[in-house]
Amino acid sequence: MRVAAIDCGTNSIRLLIADVADGEITDVVRRMEIVRLGEGVDRTGRLSDEALARTRAALQAYESEISGLGIKKVRMCATSASRDASNAHEFRDMVRGVLGVDPEVITGDEEARLSFTGAVAGLDADPPFLIFDIGGGSTEFVTGVDGVEHAISTDIGCVRMTERHLHSDPPSAAEIAATETDITDAVDAALAAVPGREARTLVGLAGTVTTITALAQGLPGYDASRIHHARVSREAVAKVADELLAMTTAERLALPVMHPGRADVIVGGALILKIVMERSGHESLIASEHDILDGIAFSIA
Repeated sequence: MRVAAIDCGTNSIRLLIADVADGEITDVVRRMEIVRLGEGVDRTGRLSDEALARTRAALQAYESEISGLGIKKVRMCATSASRDASNAHEFRDMVRGVLGVDPEVITGDEEARLSFTGAVAGLDADPPFLIFDIGGGSTEFVTGVDGVEHAISTDIGCVRMTERHLHSDPPSAAEIAATETDITDAVDAALAAVPGREARTLVGLAGTVTTITALAQGLPGYDASRIHHARVSREAVAKVADELLAMTTAERLALPVMHPGRADVIVGGALILKIVMERSGHESLIASEHDILDGIAFSIA
């Protein structure tokens, strides 16, 4: 069955057109655009007109791909920013007008379930798993063996932390300390709610994790085939995070693996990743290119 899955988060919007058969996904189209839908939401509580316009433009391009391939089964899930915004109805109306389907503003629990499904498919590692997904506005923590057993969504994300604390370029010691305090409190609360320290395998999802994995490997360019299921040590993650913290946005932008839309917020994500590894006690993580987007595709089929 050929399906189209769309994941719209706080920072990026992504499309997966895939053939799903016998529990496996074969990519036809996989795209990602940084639209920063959640820009300013932590401060204003609203989606801005500019953010909605950027998201509309990306969706129009996706609709062209979907209609060109004649796909009938489409599911779009929207996460943190559209949960938090007081004008989420404007977002829903816009999506309906472009795609002809309603976006599902999913709960943190549903987000966790879809992320788990996508992440464990094809993963050759020892359960139980602690899977965490660093988004723009939130980070999800999920534990389980064959399915979700415990899950929690926390209001820490790379965009939210950047807008809340990291205003200097590069960030100051005081800004970093405030961010670390905020993240540590949230991570400790999450790990008290889900038994992540007891998991045998730590799996990290989303752009912060995959970009830092690429940097740790010293890749000359972003190569998903070398990043997917690569194992990275806690020491290597801490080293890359510290290097990113010392750089300006322009210096991060010049890194060959860095997506242009991620350079200004990856420091917030790097601090989340570093602290998750420290507080959970895991010495290494497995990076996954498969995540909630793949889970959405499985759910359609």
